[in-house]
Amino acid sequence: MRTVLIPLFDGVQSLDVTGPLEVFSHARDRRSEEAYRLRTASLGGVQVRTTSGLAIAPDGDLRDQGQADPPDLLVVPGGEGARRRDPDLVAWIRDNAPRAKRVASVCTGAFLLAEAGLLDGRRATTHWSWCDALRDQYPAVQVDPDPIFIKDGRVATSAGITAGIDLALAFVEDDLGRDAALTVARALVVFLRRPGNQAQFSAQLSAQMAERAPLRDVQQWIAEHPAGDLSVEALAGKASLSPRHFARAFVAEVGLPPGRYVERTRLEAARRHLEDTAEGIEQTARACGYRTTEAMRRAFIDALGVSPAEYRRRFRPMPKEHHADRHRVV
Repeated sequence: MRTVLIPLFDGVQSLDVTGPLEVFSHARDRRSEEAYRLRTASLGGVQVRTTSGLAIAPDGDLRDQGQADPPDLLVVPGGEGARRRDPDLVAWIRDNAPRAKRVASVCTGAFLLAEAGLLDGRRATTHWSWCDALRDQYPAVQVDPDPIFIKDGRVATSAGITAGIDLALAFVEDDLGRDAALTVARALVVFLRRPGNQAQFSAQLSAQMAERAPLRDVQQWIAEHPAGDLSVEALAGKASLSPRHFARAFVAEVGLPPGRYVERTRLEAARRHLEDTAEGIEQTARACGYRTTEAMRRAFIDALGVSPAEYRRRFRPMPKEHHADRHRVV
């Protein structure tokens, strides 16, 4: 049985703690037995209060945990308390994290890992609103604000709050296989399909919504018609603006050139298509506005690091009848 230890402290974000705990507590091995032994601990073993006001009583004292067998996985949560970086807590992490087989942070827990020197020379992420601060305060860390989680060797970091659930599911899949992780995801009614290098935001959320109604209408049109004519000229016509004026206004209000916004939206549509339908790669490319399957393949490789076929293999749940066929004796 693998051991998971989560340090607690005043000002911790409650979902950073309970999200991974729920994932690991639902995980079962091939004998349908609990796969993880879960522990929480604080300095002195004292009760802590989360950012939402919830009080949590830990299982014990962190200092005692440090003397016991090291955990298989140390999960450091975030929250206001993580950004305060208590020197005693940082010292405990610095002394004990190297003994754990794997170390992970949720949200701004990355600041505690960085302060302890565990992220030096590594790629890391955190909540999008704190990425600049992490980069500025710890220049030795290679901060990437886009992915929902990053695994760099034995150290993993994740983005804001619910991304800790995605990372925990990824650990379950690594340890127990995809079927076990999918069972947990179904029990918690969450998606298993979010890959670590998926952007923290959808195309619409990562960009600004335009202030003027005609441009907002164009953004909605793009999302609803990825296979349509989304050239600057066509979109400008829908906004009743000249192409030059439209392009300038779109960049000013949305923060991206129209072409780049269209690329992101088509990629997002293609991802959803591969996840939610059984249509082939060629049909998906056509439905999402790509002229050729190769054009869609290049877009996936550039943005996600995998081909469309590999993306579907990893992140689309296997149909039940196909799953049954795999185990049928013939």
